Amino acid sequence: MPTALLNGLGTAVPLLIGVAVGLRWTLPKAVLAAMMAFGAGTMIAAMSEELFAPAFRRDGPLIAGAALFAGAGVYVVADHLIENMLGPAAIGWALLLGTVLDGVPENLALGVSLSGGGGLVLLVAIAAGNAPEALSGAVLMREQHGFETARTFALWAVTASVLVAVTVLGNGFAGSVSTTAISVVQAFAGGATIAVLADSLIPEAYLEGGWRVGMATAAGFFVAFAIG
Repeated sequence: MPTALLNGLGTAVPLLIGVAVGLRWTLPKAVLAAMMAFGAGTMIAAMSEELFAPAFRRDGPLIAGAALFAGAGVYVVADHLIENMLGPAAIGWALLLGTVLDGVPENLALGVSLSGGGGLVLLVAIAAGNAPEALSGAVLMREQHGFETARTFALWAVTASVLVAVTVLGNGFAGSVSTTAISVVQAFAGGATIAVLADSLIPEAYLEGGWRVGMATAAGFFVAFAIG
């Protein structure tokens, strides 16, 4: 339990730091873009190595593939609904939504993997992805939606608390759930991650940083892959 709590905090604290920075300062676009791209690269490595690959090996393409597309589909539909309601300025909400939709199953998968002594790559990837995602989301909510500082921080703080809780719960129930259920959670998280990267994080990074973000993405992938 203490290990799961510490790992949960390891994913939540960078998120809150990113929000605090985003509410206080507006970083240079190139710096923010590089951070977002680096986080995207780490998530690509973690998604393939620690989320989808184990599910695919354990339960095959039918179950893993269905869960993958379900995760992607849930995010895409929810993101589309937000865009219809808020228009182009919805990217801040989309990043918050992405943190919830991919973060909850990711942190559940993290909690489960800790029972087997793994999870380091996933922890690093989630932390590296959460900080720039939350930072950029907070900046956009402040600048484009005029959210009050306290309200914005409270929204992200609730999200961070949920991520810690599901990490602990995932670890606590790791021994009592079926391997197929674990595969579904992992693959669903992988699908949601792919959708977040494709629809929100990478396009926003490219928009802010241009062609250079490709190198930052590659660097993030290399770091996470090397740790694994």
